[in-house]
Amino acid sequence: MLFIASLFLSTSLCFAATIPISSTTVAPPASSPNAVLSEGTQSLPAPSISPTSGSVVTSLETSGNPSTQPFPTSSVSVTSSIEVSSTSKIALVVQAVANPTVSAIFANPISTGAPPSVIGSRTDHPVPKKGITAQAGKIGTNKFYANFFLGAQTNAVWTQPYSLQWAKGTGAAGSWGMSVSHIDAKQRAFGPDASANPVQYYTNPLGIQSIIMSATELSSTTQLTTDSLTAFSANANLLTVAGAAPAITFPLVQGMGFFTGIYNDVTPYIQSNVFFQTITPVASPAAGVTKYRMLLQDGNTWLLYARSNNGTGLSLTAVSTSSLVAPGRFSGTIQIAKNPGAAASIEATYDTCAGAYATSATLSGSVAGETGTYSLTWTRAGNTAGLLMFALPHHIQSLVTSSATITAINLQSTTKGIATAVIGDAWTLTESDLPTSIGFAPWDPVTGSTASLSASAKAAILAAGKSDLAQDIDAQTNLNSMYYSGKALSKFATAIYAVHDLAGDITVAGAGLAKLEAAIARFTSNTQQYPLVYESFWGGIVSTASYVTGDSGADFGNTYYNDHHFHYAYFIHAASIIGYLDPSWLTAGTNKAWIDSLVRDAANPSALDPYFPQSRAFDWYHGHSWAKGLFDSADGKDEESSSEDALMSYALKMWGHVTGDAAMEARGNLMLAVQKRAFDNYFLLEDDNTVHPANFVKNKVTGILFENKVDHTTYFGGNVEYVQGIHMLPINPSSGYTRDKVFVQQEWDTYFSGGRANVTGGWRGAPGFDPQYLDGGASLTWYLALTAGLGGAT
Repeated sequence: MLFIASLFLSTSLCFAATIPISSTTVAPPASSPNAVLSEGTQSLPAPSISPTSGSVVTSLETSGNPSTQPFPTSSVSVTSSIEVSSTSKIALVVQAVANPTVSAIFANPISTGAPPSVIGSRTDHPVPKKGITAQAGKIGTNKFYANFFLGAQTNAVWTQPYSLQWAKGTGAAGSWGMSVSHIDAKQRAFGPDASANPVQYYTNPLGIQSIIMSATELSSTTQLTTDSLTAFSANANLLTVAGAAPAITFPLVQGMGFFTGIYNDVTPYIQSNVFFQTITPVASPAAGVTKYRMLLQDGNTWLLYARSNNGTGLSLTAVSTSSLVAPGRFSGTIQIAKNPGAAASIEATYDTCAGAYATSATLSGSVAGETGTYSLTWTRAGNTAGLLMFALPHHIQSLVTSSATITAINLQSTTKGIATAVIGDAWTLTESDLPTSIGFAPWDPVTGSTASLSASAKAAILAAGKSDLAQDIDAQTNLNSMYYSGKALSKFATAIYAVHDLAGDITVAGAGLAKLEAAIARFTSNTQQYPLVYESFWGGIVSTASYVTGDSGADFGNTYYNDHHFHYAYFIHAASIIGYLDPSWLTAGTNKAWIDSLVRDAANPSALDPYFPQSRAFDWYHGHSWAKGLFDSADGKDEESSSEDALMSYALKMWGHVTGDAAMEARGNLMLAVQKRAFDNYFLLEDDNTVHPANFVKNKVTGILFENKVDHTTYFGGNVEYVQGIHMLPINPSSGYTRDKVFVQQEWDTYFSGGRANVTGGWRGAPGFDPQYLDGGASLTWYLALTAGLGGAT
């Protein structure tokens, strides 16, 4: 159960503070936008209590996230040497890393056909589609808007820097409309000891409902529906009763500059749980646009722009300290924006963009050598004014300024620093340091890949390889978890690669590969303990574990779409090494189609794939993935492991390379570059990080990053090695790219230097080389190879 720290008075007291305005006469309809100027400023009495300041969730939301460590805790028995049969040799191959030039890397789906028949199908899922209007494309289960179709539909969604919440009869106004809130840095809550440096977490208050767009026709029969759900956007609709046409439609687009409501012949009712102080009509900034300036009791200024379909103005009259009402029905758009500091220059910028809004976005991109470019092109509606959208810090750092104009409007985001308003119909963003030279071998940003080692290093790697590959590969991979099984497959694949390419023993590698191919065949034939199934209800490949057990948290919530990019990355990575060493495996049976289906589920590049949503996990607006699937959450989506997020991109890159899919390889390279920038800003915190609060940065990693909260912990405990380690493992060739050396040194000095790395369990294997303490996704063979390849041993 969540513990909610209340920062506001009870609902009954809040209702008492809503003071009706006596003898109020609702202003008549306005014949034109400037006709409202005759109303003059409406000044309202102060409420009897302070404005609503919200509530915060101080505990960790664990629904769908078992408190299980990310690898088996038992030690692995060590065998002296692998048995080598006379037929186990494989050819010595020479790895070539592509440096491709590929255009339109998101244009084409990997496939448009059904997943291979070996993966069964079903039409049901434990989670209902609450209020979702039927649509042709599959629905993103891990996207920002999911709270609007999960649970009671009352948790917020974050478009950044704003959050939206269906009021559903709550708060001082008792509204049934849709609210918008924005949180300034001074409103954050820190804990559990707010005086600590670093604090464990910081979070932003919920439920403030600064401005609410509603209609007098909405009531307790109001229904919330969603439609047109894509990778970047959705429509939220408020219906007067079930089955009615939408009374108000709200286009939800990541980074939207205005909170926009499209009214369909209903009476506007603008409300606030913070209470209005003054309402001032302002001269029309553009043809057909009515404007009001609203000062709330918390001192913040909000702007309202209305544009009717018939060109008339919109009169608003204060009927209480929390409510403004129009004189009659209205069809058109109402837009809301916050003016930080009530600056005239910022208001003027908003004025130039009033009337235009985004309804969706499309993603495009290309790669040329080490330079990758991706574009977000907004689908726009309304008038022809400039389209204003908010960019996060990593956008501003990589934005091609000729594609858009950066403004002086800055609003605090919840967990991503300052959001900056940008005007333009499309953003073009460039990454100029793609990791095209990274392959399977140890890699360093200075020296590149290293495949040539000393004789003594080869001997040590081979000795470890003989021991690692003598382990029971079948038993370690035949588990009731896709996650644990995938980690083990990836572990042995990496060890086999190291023995083959780095130690140069194709015989021992061949013996290991035969065992690994037999182990992964259990999965490609879908005969594992909990087979996968394609469920067409949401559109994805899931474990049958929750169907069988009834436990939503089985296998870390895989059936409910938790962590697919983590789970499936290990299989894709293992398959890429198998395919590299044994190309005939790629064309055998449904091996390639099975792996491709995992790619399509977690990282489908195109909206043209009829079986999967586009980019289920990776969020091209935020620059990283979200792990939480079909679970509603007060603090929104979250990501716990940046390193496993990067593994997925690396696995895509290498699978694309091995299978000859240049577009997939290019996407993997670009994703790693975008992640590197996002991780540097949001997850891996160097001493000079300014995105997060100064009293949090010394944690060095975020721990769990939610949309509304950052908590330096994990779902399985708060030990330092857990929190830091979950952003390290698995260590692979791309780790040196996404984890900057400066950060790694600072993290080491903060937590582990001077003999402080003596931790227990599988976490001990990261800074040490005792095979009994290695985690389930690592081998002594690979750690020795990695150390030797990076110059740590000769």
